Amino acid sequence: MQRKSFGAKRLAACAMLAAVSVVLARFIIPMPNATTRFSVEAAPVILAGLLMGPLPGALVGFVADVVGCLFSGYGYNPVFSLPPVLIGLCAGLMRFMVCERVSFFRVLATFLPAVALGSVLWQSWWLSFFYGTKSFGAFLAARSIQFAVTSLINAAVVTVLLKSNVFARFGLQRPEVIS
Repeated sequence: MQRKSFGAKRLAACAMLAAVSVVLARFIIPMPNATTRFSVEAAPVILAGLLMGPLPGALVGFVADVVGCLFSGYGYNPVFSLPPVLIGLCAGLMRFMVCERVSFFRVLATFLPAVALGSVLWQSWWLSFFYGTKSFGAFLAARSIQFAVTSLINAAVVTVLLKSNVFARFGLQRPEVIS
């Protein structure tokens, strides 16, 4: 197995994906309150994991979260950085699922465990702890619906982008089967 170097092109792609995630999260989609946001901000993080691997995916998730917090009025809390990191990491670790064939359900399966554990369970518990206005169950119910919808949208966006081979034009290929 040959190890690919992490060159300037891949670094620039990671920076671009992080920037796109920030724009999608903070500027395109309005947030009705501090705990709810329907957006496709995870799509660039998922793409970073699928195209470049678990570490770049996790780093794109972390950078997008930290930089995005600079543009929001809520400030940065390291507790909430775990879900985007997990999404990029999980997509990178599960990228073998889209090697042979890209499909909506395969793409969804690459990041769904991270969404369930990080975005739904982890963040719901911490939001109920910090805000204390609702119980954990209330946060869990509301956020489960929110992330079910956004996960389906993210999977559809990522599937369309991967099938279009738009990233091949930039020198980023879909993951290949490792033999």
